Amino acid sequence: MNECYYDKRMDFFYNRTKTDTADEWTGPQLIGVLCFGTFFCLFIFFSNSLVIAAVVKNKRFHFPFYYLLANLAAADFFAGIAYVFLMFNTGPVSKTLTVNRWFLRQGLLDTSLTASLVNLLVIAVERHMSIMRMKIHSNLTKKRVTFLIISIWAIAIFMGAVPTLGWNCLCDITVCSSLAPIYSRSYLVFWSVLNLVVFFIMVVVYIRIYMYVQRKTNVLSSHTSGSISRRRTPVKLMKTVMTVLGAFVVCWTPGLVVLLLDGLNCTDCGIQNVKRWFLLLALLNSVMNPIIYSYKDDEMWATMKRMICCSSEDKSQERRSSRIPSTVLCRSTDISGHYIEDGIIQGTICGKGDLADKGNS
Repeated sequence: MNECYYDKRMDFFYNRTKTDTADEWTGPQLIGVLCFGTFFCLFIFFSNSLVIAAVVKNKRFHFPFYYLLANLAAADFFAGIAYVFLMFNTGPVSKTLTVNRWFLRQGLLDTSLTASLVNLLVIAVERHMSIMRMKIHSNLTKKRVTFLIISIWAIAIFMGAVPTLGWNCLCDITVCSSLAPIYSRSYLVFWSVLNLVVFFIMVVVYIRIYMYVQRKTNVLSSHTSGSISRRRTPVKLMKTVMTVLGAFVVCWTPGLVVLLLDGLNCTDCGIQNVKRWFLLLALLNSVMNPIIYSYKDDEMWATMKRMICCSSEDKSQERRSSRIPSTVLCRSTDISGHYIEDGIIQGTICGKGDLADKGNS
């Protein structure tokens, strides 16, 4: 029977795997790292809180797509918490950690990644189902969206806790990885391959959606009246979503590839030299998302700006601005065109039937 090492501190595992814990992180270098990390974490907290507040405050965002977008911002907010915990439990401190504290440190990071990944996957499925079924509004009611959000976090927490539940190398230190010295190499292979496969699936789904919307918009452009900007609205929304997905894939793929190489026991790949840079790249993803939302979505930016400036518009002006898109979008007499130009953005309602749908949701 193999001996288990639950009572050992992390220095035992780091020394055995010869993992660099950055003992040289002292003085100005350590202060610089902490200041850099603190600034970005504060920005993550502030900007993602604004996104969530904007969805709650603006009634034009009270639709399934934006609820899921707010949940994605919540995942980024949680990632900020994970990075703060990591900052004060890394470098020379890593060797002094207990096994349980180290599991907590890594579990927070794994949970935040899974929450973002699963949320993007749910958004992809929701968009695909709505568009391909030619429906004005998503079938998702508020109860269903709430259930999905709860499920996303349940899956994320479970995946973050899997190594703690037993898939580790504490009872078989011969299979310990180098980057995560109490994770088994088989788990790192499973974790990285699973996430990379989901990345590929989401990219394929979003490309399919974008090509469909682009083709449909081009066909309808010669048969429907209205401004060019109106016909480009659904394409603009899909570009926003695809930009978010693209940033996520670019920021996380290098780190997952490094974990995969470590899981495959690649000793000549120099993974120790790049691990910190790829971790910082993953941190930047949570910084970039709120910027993408505000840059790509004028309504989101306007709502966030009003909250930042602590100013509120006159109610009559708000009602007038909310009626303008509905009036314009309802001019289309083509059912498919109406869906493409109205249903995707989930933010405008035409006619009494739609009002009933909104009430049911």
